[in-house]
Amino acid sequence: MYSVLISAVLSSSPDYDRLFESLSWPSESWPGTERVEALTAFIEGLGPLLAGSDTTPFTASERRRIQDKIESVIWTRCLPLFSRISAEAGEGVRCRESTAAACRLVSVGVPLCDEAVPGRVALSILPSLRLSEEELPGPGRLSVEVASEVMAVLIPSLSADERLTLTTVSSALSCIKTLPDALVSKITVRLLLTLLNCCSGARLRSILELTLDDLCSWHCTERTPVVTERALLCLTAMSDHLLKPSSLPPSSSSSSSSSCEPDPRLSIQFWRMVQDGLTHRDSVSRKRALYLLKRCVALSEEEQVDCPLSPSGEGETLFKWVPNRSKLLREFWEDYALVMETLEENQIHVVRPVLNRIDTLIQTTVNDCQGNIRIGQTSGQGLFHPSWLLCVYQRMFHSENKSLMREGVCHLLELQVLRQPSFALAFSKFIVGPFMDVLSETSLFHRSAGQSVGDCPELGAKLQVFMVNFFSSLPLEHRGCVLLQLIQQLGSKHWCAVPLLFLSQALSRLPLSPLLGIEGLAALREVLRCTMITHQVLLRGAAQCFLLNSALCLTEVSAVTLDDVFSFLMHFNAQESLCRGTHIWNQLCAWLSDNEGSFKLRIMDGDAPGAATKKETVRGYVQGEIHAYLRVPASAGQTERLPDSKEADKLARAILLCVDMEKSQPGTDIGNTLESLLSPLLDTLSRVSTNIYLPLRKSDKSLQLVLRLFQLGGTPRCQRAGEERGDSAMVAMEKLIFKVVDPIQGFILRRLCGELQELFDVERAELYLSVLRQLVVMFTSTQPRRNKIQPNDFPNLIKHSLKVLQEPSRQSPSVANQVGRAVAMASLAMVCGLLEQEVIDMQSETLSLLKALNDYFYSSPASSSQSQSSLGNLNKRLLKPQTGDFSSDLGVQGPLLQDWGRIAANFMRDQWICLSFLIKAVGIPEISRAQDTLKAALSCSVEALALLPSDLVLPVLTFMETVLPQLVLDEEALCVEAVTLSWELVQGLSTNAHDFWPALKGFISMAFHHELLELTHTQALTLTATLKQTATELNELSQSKSGVLGVLLQHCCQTWLPTDRGGDQADTVFSSVFSHISILSEACVYGPVFRRDQRLIQDVQTYLEQLGEEFAGNVIATSDNRDDQLPRTCVLAFLSRLDSSNLQHERVIEELVMALLKKDSDISKSKVRYYSNSLQHRVKNRVWQTLLLLLPKLREEFVATLLNRVFEAGFCSNQASVKYLIEWMMILILIQYPQHMDSFWSCFNMDHEKTKTSICTFLSVLVHFDVIIPNLKDKAVQLRNALDIILQWCFNHNFSVRLYALLALKRVWSLAEVRAEEGAHGLGGLSTVIKACLNQAEAMQSTGNANKNWIRIQEHFFFGAFHPIRDYSVETIFYTFPSLSELADDEWLPPWKFEKLSCFSESPSFPLKNPAPDLSQLQPGDWIQQDKSEQDKEERWAEVQKKITPWRLGIQEQELELQLVPPQRAARLGKLHGALLVVASLIDKPTNLGGLCRTCEIFGASALVLDSLRHISDKHFQSLSVSSELWLPLLEVKPVELTDFLQIKKSEGYCIVGVEQTANSQSLQDYQFPEKTLLLLGNEREGIPANLLQMLDVCVEIPQQGVIRSLNVHVSAALLIWEYTRQHLTSG
Repeated sequence: MYSVLISAVLSSSPDYDRLFESLSWPSESWPGTERVEALTAFIEGLGPLLAGSDTTPFTASERRRIQDKIESVIWTRCLPLFSRISAEAGEGVRCRESTAAACRLVSVGVPLCDEAVPGRVALSILPSLRLSEEELPGPGRLSVEVASEVMAVLIPSLSADERLTLTTVSSALSCIKTLPDALVSKITVRLLLTLLNCCSGARLRSILELTLDDLCSWHCTERTPVVTERALLCLTAMSDHLLKPSSLPPSSSSSSSSSCEPDPRLSIQFWRMVQDGLTHRDSVSRKRALYLLKRCVALSEEEQVDCPLSPSGEGETLFKWVPNRSKLLREFWEDYALVMETLEENQIHVVRPVLNRIDTLIQTTVNDCQGNIRIGQTSGQGLFHPSWLLCVYQRMFHSENKSLMREGVCHLLELQVLRQPSFALAFSKFIVGPFMDVLSETSLFHRSAGQSVGDCPELGAKLQVFMVNFFSSLPLEHRGCVLLQLIQQLGSKHWCAVPLLFLSQALSRLPLSPLLGIEGLAALREVLRCTMITHQVLLRGAAQCFLLNSALCLTEVSAVTLDDVFSFLMHFNAQESLCRGTHIWNQLCAWLSDNEGSFKLRIMDGDAPGAATKKETVRGYVQGEIHAYLRVPASAGQTERLPDSKEADKLARAILLCVDMEKSQPGTDIGNTLESLLSPLLDTLSRVSTNIYLPLRKSDKSLQLVLRLFQLGGTPRCQRAGEERGDSAMVAMEKLIFKVVDPIQGFILRRLCGELQELFDVERAELYLSVLRQLVVMFTSTQPRRNKIQPNDFPNLIKHSLKVLQEPSRQSPSVANQVGRAVAMASLAMVCGLLEQEVIDMQSETLSLLKALNDYFYSSPASSSQSQSSLGNLNKRLLKPQTGDFSSDLGVQGPLLQDWGRIAANFMRDQWICLSFLIKAVGIPEISRAQDTLKAALSCSVEALALLPSDLVLPVLTFMETVLPQLVLDEEALCVEAVTLSWELVQGLSTNAHDFWPALKGFISMAFHHELLELTHTQALTLTATLKQTATELNELSQSKSGVLGVLLQHCCQTWLPTDRGGDQADTVFSSVFSHISILSEACVYGPVFRRDQRLIQDVQTYLEQLGEEFAGNVIATSDNRDDQLPRTCVLAFLSRLDSSNLQHERVIEELVMALLKKDSDISKSKVRYYSNSLQHRVKNRVWQTLLLLLPKLREEFVATLLNRVFEAGFCSNQASVKYLIEWMMILILIQYPQHMDSFWSCFNMDHEKTKTSICTFLSVLVHFDVIIPNLKDKAVQLRNALDIILQWCFNHNFSVRLYALLALKRVWSLAEVRAEEGAHGLGGLSTVIKACLNQAEAMQSTGNANKNWIRIQEHFFFGAFHPIRDYSVETIFYTFPSLSELADDEWLPPWKFEKLSCFSESPSFPLKNPAPDLSQLQPGDWIQQDKSEQDKEERWAEVQKKITPWRLGIQEQELELQLVPPQRAARLGKLHGALLVVASLIDKPTNLGGLCRTCEIFGASALVLDSLRHISDKHFQSLSVSSELWLPLLEVKPVELTDFLQIKKSEGYCIVGVEQTANSQSLQDYQFPEKTLLLLGNEREGIPANLLQMLDVCVEIPQQGVIRSLNVHVSAALLIWEYTRQHLTSG
């Protein structure tokens, strides 16, 4: 329309100036799009008139004036408008339309102006492209988006200006490096691509060369994921220019290389970019890299030219093409592309079939390398570089699917090709880098299917083999370097416990070879620091053992000194790994002994030059270190901090290793050896009490060393009972120290009695008390030395300490005063602790002093008024001392003063250690009413719980344990508060394993004291309810923290049924179980369902425990049994000891049975069906296992009341393992109580419609009729009943029922057959019928699956090897049955777990182990009972599709309309059209196109673009389009034309949208579609090609919940089309 009007106006010789004026707009305003388009049409109409032909109506001056007007429009109208648009934030529709219109105006006007105008306009625009990311456009500056659009329309006019063209390229490349991600593709498409399309020849080559070189050098200097992503975007956009066939013949290509376009295939940096892209985290970058790879391969195959033309100067070629091997090359790269494309899927079953192609790729690479070697190419550069294989593995390692990741790891671990040195070396960087990264994923180490609990995880076992093979295959000169890098990688980050453990184990399996020097030990030390952060002590200790083993195997002895070795050993924890007497300690001694004299010599300051040739022995080293250790400078007179104990640790371990080394040598007198070694130490200790000039630092260090020698010298706890006295080294050491015990004791007691007055002395007192405690414990264990160490010393210490504490408090406390009080209380706490352990004797003087101490605590100072709840000197606090009196030392002691809170907390903790002992040893002082005093003391203990840190409350709990039972009836509220507050504190410690377990035991001993448990229903109701609630919460906590319930169960079971107490008191205590029967019932069915990661830790710990003494942690660790099966084994052991002749025991059993049956019934009611190995299944299984255990202890009358409940359970829908137990229970009841046989027969007459197949349970019982019948009275009658009932079920419509009935018939008839032959009671008449029935059944079962099932059910363990009476044992119920009925292996309770419990009671009638081995030798059978009810049958409903007549069109109206073009047809019918343009040129399936056409027509798209209009005549297209192509405009655009088509649409203001998952994708539910939207749809298989991705303005992704990665292309398009319609058309 515009063109017609403009032609009419211009033909009438108008006033051009007035036209310009009327069509223009004020420069500061924002015109409407129509006004800009009108001016554009006017100027475009002037074009032919200004062309300069003879017919032109303009004179030269008029033409010049009009050109000036047009130039003025550009400068004064367009550029200000661009600035105005740039100032507006966002990508609004108005901005986009105005930009497109103004750019169109510029593109029309610029060619009509002077030749210099485009350049000047471009120079004014280019600075806007150099804005940084944070910089906002100022006055006259444009935004990058607008500037790029303007430059895109200017570029065709600039192509002649080489300098300006190259400047534009440089600006574009600069933008790509600095701008935000969202703008990079716009710059690439609008600037670079437009430039390339407008240039040719030498100009095009120079641009391509400049761009390629710039991108390659950028990637070379900054090899980051962002650089790779952006470089690949540019290269893909340029691929049509970079990767097009050469027009030159092959022969002339080398001579004319200067005139050819740059070839990226010749650049190694290009291929590195592609490889980085293939392993990129972003899926679009991976797609682009694979696209470039495929284009390069296709181009190479098409050209059939060697690539590269000559060997690379860089010494490495990543891509080669040889024409005479093109078939092999094509197949390799096709397989490679297939593998990489398939790895984009997340489903393992989709990927697994393609994994064999990886083997093909590897084999091809190997064959190629071996072929090169055979023909003499020593460079090893084959056709296929191994790095391409690494990309495949790295892609698998980055997969979101953990199964696929694990598959990739296992595939690499089993890679045979790595046994070749060249491949092992090529893979080494990958193994040290990405492979180690993926191994840090904990979930990879789960047990595989088929592995049992306690097995080494499959990946762990494979890792061990792999490490040995890999390092054995590496060239010898590279092994040490690669190993060092690998260990450094282990120490470079904090690893989780499990991966670190198995990697350490794999390293420890490497063969003996000297590969690591001092750097290696340093790297291992860093790894040890990583292990320290893991919470699991057992795993931490195991990793340390394996790392030490690795060090012993792999250290190059001549490269490290003995000092390096012993410094390294400092990082191994004696309580977790490197403990004296363990296997690893003995290995270390042997290693030191074997390599003695081979270690590198230490060059000390002052050594003579010739000293380096002398060999250093371990003994010589230790002697030198002891002298150096005790060599301290003279005291400066100032207070000194306690020396760092690490020096003493290092030296003590070195001494012990040296002694154990020499002890193993024959003829060594260990006493003399030790005496000569320790002589400097013994000399110092002998003078410590008498030499007043001995530096304090020296005495401190000597005492630290003595303490650490005895602490580290002890052998593991489990060995102490038998070996401690036989440990000659420790016996000799004790003798030596005994000689100097008097000066040590005298020195320590002198220091404790008044000499410690500085802040540093608080920690010094801790050292003195630790040494004193160690000496007392050690020497009082032997009678000859017992009397030497204690008679008068401790009373004096108590007397002095009490005196210090009784001194009145000062107004402003001094440091000396407060430190003295802290030391005094710590001393008293130590003495009380030793007295409580009965290490020292209670003498009369000691007893009187303790009473005085007790009076001190409980008596109130006369001057102070005590509140009702406080008492005497309980909870007395240390006051923070004033800083004025030690200002000179403030800089030194300042940190200690800041830590005063901890000193004060320890002071209070020490008070409660004394009090908890005194309350038991002395009791309450007789100075006041005992009850009031006790109440006040308990109040103080509750207050102490709030005051003390949680990790110091154990003494308070011990005190409460004594006091609570005495107050519970009179002060219940206070007792409840004490229990509640204590429980909260214990719960708060649950993340601190070191303090949690002692606190938990202390709490349980206190709260569940036997006197509290004995409370009746009428006594202390609130406290009893609190205890029950606490027991419930303990059970809940145990679900996440294994071992908690075990502590409670062990305590309660030992309380209720102790092994060492009897009489009336025992019965009284036992009666308390009735108030807490729920603890027993919960324990019977206990078994937490751990998260997968928790289960992994449990499995790994079980594996480590099964390593035995080979692993030191099993010998050292304090065995607090954290087994989650312990509560069950503990309660079952308790039940096994109950005596049914005891009325109380009998009542407990019966109450427990009813509670368990209720649990079973509740589950059956709540869930008709439950999954195998679900929590419901496990609980029911545990219930029936316990009932089977208790059955022999039940009274006959109780069994009679129980029987119907058992039968009802049989009718429920149960898993196989539960059914076997119920059936076994029924059989045992009928054997023991045959009078209930009639009740059993009546079960077959019940109407159970819902679970018809449950009758199989009762038929299974009849299969074992041979063990029931001996106890029946009327055997013939019962046989007849059995046969009558079974025959009815032999003809049931259900296959399973018939199968069970036939098996029962066969077994029962074998019993009755003999009687039938004798004609007994009419059985002979049945004989013929039953035989015929069985024969017919056998015949019917002889075909197909029926025969297999008939054989399987007869061979099944429950109907074959199992005997209900003979096999009745703990092993069968809790281990064999679960394993044979496919219950998860963490439900199996092996007999050894019961054997470990000393309290388990077995009897001849109920043995622990099965006497017959038949069952234990079986494997789980194929036949697992099924109980399928009618409810399992799903009813399927089909939705009826309602066909709607499109729009308002009747069938009779169609004929006339077919003569019109689609838009006219639609308009005639009143149909609305949107501006949505759907481009489907990449889709090639007619069915998808037909459905898409129908969807576009229904929702009013403006047009559908196809790659060919011939599709509309395809019958498959028509079957889905149902004539919609008649009502919808269709356009044809070939795929190769899409780039230009999309550029045109961009310039028309369309926003190009694609469906693709990228890092910057927007969710469909959040995206607002512009009105002018072009929807680009991808190919069914590959999606949108990589070379078109950068054309997209927006990537939209459809939110997904499932596993499948992509929707059908038509479905995806329909979702977007509907969303567009919803947003735009519906509102209209």
